[in-house]
Amino acid sequence: MKQKIRLGMGIASAVLLGIEILIGMYAHGWVRSYLGDVLVVILLYTLARTVSPVKPKHGILLPAAILVFAFCVEFLQLWGFCDRFHITNPLLRIIIGTGYSNIDLLSYAAGIVPCIVCELLLRRKRA
Repeated sequence: MKQKIRLGMGIASAVLLGIEILIGMYAHGWVRSYLGDVLVVILLYTLARTVSPVKPKHGILLPAAILVFAFCVEFLQLWGFCDRFHITNPLLRIIIGTGYSNIDLLSYAAGIVPCIVCELLLRRKRA
């Protein structure tokens, strides 16, 4: 992937991380519950695109992998991962999460849509 695109993805990752931290510290209601979940999958996508030298060959492979990862983390919350493994560190509990929600799965799916669009645009640009 071109350095310019990777740099752009890196900048997007930094901005999204900052927004996620602000949401975690100050936001309440739907912003924290839903927007944060939408943005976290986009953050994971931009991070992957920043460090990955692989050119997008299949338009939805990376976004699909990120969505599966997000779903797995959510199902670990349903299982009570943090409590079962006695994770008491507050930061780890926030990162991993402690409360399962079906709505979170929908939020992750909504967040992956712009990632798929971006992947298709990058693929088209490459062709």
